[in-house]
Amino acid sequence: MNLKIKLPGYDCTFLRPKNQQNKVKTLAFGINLGLKPVGNRYSPLSLMAAVRHRRLRNLTLDLPSSSPSVSSRRFALPPTSTTTTTSTSTSSLTDYEKLSVLGHGNGGIVYKVRHRTSSKLFALKTLSPSSATTAASREAEILRQAAGSPHVLCCHGSFPSPSGDLSLLLELVDGGSLDSILRKRNNSPFPEPALAIVARHALLGLSHLHSQRIVHRDLKPSNLLVNSSGEVKIADFGVGKILRRELNSCLSYVGTAAYMSPERFDPETYGGDYDPYAADVWSLGIAILELKLGYFPLLQKGQRPDWAALMCAICFGEAPSLPESVEASSEIRDFIGLCLQKESRKRATISDLLKHPFVSGGDFEQEKKVLLDLLKEAEAADQ
Repeated sequence: MNLKIKLPGYDCTFLRPKNQQNKVKTLAFGINLGLKPVGNRYSPLSLMAAVRHRRLRNLTLDLPSSSPSVSSRRFALPPTSTTTTTSTSTSSLTDYEKLSVLGHGNGGIVYKVRHRTSSKLFALKTLSPSSATTAASREAEILRQAAGSPHVLCCHGSFPSPSGDLSLLLELVDGGSLDSILRKRNNSPFPEPALAIVARHALLGLSHLHSQRIVHRDLKPSNLLVNSSGEVKIADFGVGKILRRELNSCLSYVGTAAYMSPERFDPETYGGDYDPYAADVWSLGIAILELKLGYFPLLQKGQRPDWAALMCAICFGEAPSLPESVEASSEIRDFIGLCLQKESRKRATISDLLKHPFVSGGDFEQEKKVLLDLLKEAEAADQ
């Protein structure tokens, strides 16, 4: 017997399992909620309580991991051709002065710091003891393996502390995140030339990561940073993963739910296995669409993005696209459409997207200028 639950703008149908056990299965997730039926049906109140219980703070979930604990010794990373590094082989946390809080990433706080001797500026991500043995060790390993691209955040080393914290010394990206630029400009949409360079640099970063068998799994505007040279960099690898073999599956339900692809939201519908690289393409498409619109595109403007609404939008709704009422070129419409195919096997690959006219056919210097103008507007608004 089917049961429909009404949510604003959506109908969600819950199915009773054929084996008649005391569980329900949602079409969107196939997640067991552990509810007892009343007679031959499930109580709507109990179903809605279960849905409400699933609402996520900041739309994120913690990552269970069996990663080895962080080594008690600090490590130094190889320098890249685009970033000046400071050796951590003989330095410690006391050599860095905290100047301000830049933000909060997966599992920790990010500070702006200054090296006391050289006066060079860095970002310092400090992870709590509860996450230091899992997410921190994973992020440190990913950053070591991902070194070498100007479009992936550079890590200079790590420092354990007696209290159990682990700190990652990162490249400071002075322009901040695309999300912060959007908010400082009162959610005014990004112009297409700026989006073209954002998409191109993000694709180049993803291409490098995927060539190293690394998937990000949490790509969104707040994890895309821009510097004063107009370079966009992928950051925050707290829920990333290194694939140990070709197309190794990524079944962990981690990252920001709002940017998850349908096959990550509901892996059971897709046979429990999928191309993890394609999920990063979906997330990039949602990020570009959000920056073009000025608001999160999967829900009605102003609607609270809770778990139940996201479930219905991503798994039951139509593929996201630019509304016809929005002025946009055919190139960006096609690009977003190729990223946001609901079936992952139909989604464009990174190499295909790098050849797309939206990212390859423009004036690169003009695109950079437009992006830097947005950065200046955001900085002026923040004064």
